[in-house]
Amino acid sequence: MSFLDTLRQWDNACTVADGQDFSAALQVFLSIQEPNSKICFNIGCLHLLNEDLSAAEKAFDSSISKDEHLAVAFFQRAITFYKMSRRYEESLADFQQTFKELRGNQLIDYGALGLRYKLTACEVLHNMALAEAQLGRWEKAQESLVKALDYSSDSKLGAIDKALQATLKQKLFKLTGFPSKVLFKPNKRYVAELEKKDYLCKAKVVASVVPQDEFSGFAPLMPQVESDQTLARPEPEVLRALEGEPHTVLYEFVPETSDELAVVPGNVVFVLQKGADNWASVVFNERRGLVPYNYLERLEISLAAKLKDGKPRPPSQQPPTRPERKSGLPPSGGGRDTPTKEAQLVDDSYVVKVRFTFTFAVIVPRGSSYATLAQKVGEKLSVPADAVILSLSSEAAEEDVINGSTDMEAVWGRASGRCITLWCRLAETSETEPRRETFLLALHTYDSPNPEDLTFQQGDKILLLSKVNQDWLEGQCHGNTGIFPAAFVEEVSVSEP
Repeated sequence: MSFLDTLRQWDNACTVADGQDFSAALQVFLSIQEPNSKICFNIGCLHLLNEDLSAAEKAFDSSISKDEHLAVAFFQRAITFYKMSRRYEESLADFQQTFKELRGNQLIDYGALGLRYKLTACEVLHNMALAEAQLGRWEKAQESLVKALDYSSDSKLGAIDKALQATLKQKLFKLTGFPSKVLFKPNKRYVAELEKKDYLCKAKVVASVVPQDEFSGFAPLMPQVESDQTLARPEPEVLRALEGEPHTVLYEFVPETSDELAVVPGNVVFVLQKGADNWASVVFNERRGLVPYNYLERLEISLAAKLKDGKPRPPSQQPPTRPERKSGLPPSGGGRDTPTKEAQLVDDSYVVKVRFTFTFAVIVPRGSSYATLAQKVGEKLSVPADAVILSLSSEAAEEDVINGSTDMEAVWGRASGRCITLWCRLAETSETEPRRETFLLALHTYDSPNPEDLTFQQGDKILLLSKVNQDWLEGQCHGNTGIFPAAFVEEVSVSEP
């Protein structure tokens, strides 16, 4: 089946599904002879709507075999395994693989690929915790939910709080599902090329050298040239674009001029032309622009091309280390995969959810003193313990402030189950160790679509909050807090910050 025929049937099936006739849409999808990964995903979703779990599993297997990095396909197969009785181990493995494919990102927006859905890390961790709870691994489930707090937005906190309280009582909670009526749709521009349009209408001869010439084609009587060669039919521009070589984006590229194109790691672009200056003209998401060629790696479309001696070929380049995509300051020491003492829940531990400029969680032993609690929070924020001011309410009234003279037994008595929420702010100065503020000067403009990144203009002064790693820093500018590349700034000496 040709690409155009596949595209036509794909679009027809989605149109039928939009009319809520999902059985007919499924039949159209199944009639496609060589379905791609997205079409197989759609077939699996429609099987799930019909509660045909075995057929859904096979469809998602096919989707993953055609695109081994399609995180949402792993997510849907994990849900399918969960709905099958006694397949929680396989469900947990797929949820873990889904989280791995997120690569530290807070979410993946599939809108550019034709799927109106955002897969979030906190939802994946939420379901991962439920699968662990089904297996009786309650401590692991609590660890996953505490980790989900670092990735969650305000709209997701309520569901994670309820799930965390349920695990503390060793009770199951509700699975976060995928809207199976939402399907991958083909690119609108490609679909538009399917219909032939007559922009010039039918030509009419107004003058001819031949008397009474009534020819109504595009040209009057013309001499015919005998030749075995036929004129090549012009192809639509969008099909010519597909002739470019597909490449995977390795590094994030932020454009500085209007003719450059913004891309992030994981995007697939089509290289139309590579210049001698190492710049490549590419097509991505229906847009054309320039991208450095050394930011790309050639991608083989067919599965057979990906395999050599039965094993996948490793990537030719290693991208620079990118920090965790979290809503706040990173924890001090250790990487994302390094277990910390805080993550090791014990039976007598308490989960303390701290409301700061972002929300995070710490775990302390039952009956801990104020000094222990303040030290834990200070380590999380990379500040001295005496710079931390905790309170029982958001108003931070004097009677709600917790300090060394507070009766901690009364504080722990306010916990629901083994979870308590506190509010935190930082003292302006520390009595034991004065804090020296470091300011940075922006050498270049940095404008990133990622919500956790800090946007600034060339010449802006940025207050340095922390060093994430060798390549990334965290700072504050114009009232906003986020991370940014260290190469975009330099330190300046400011006598009066």
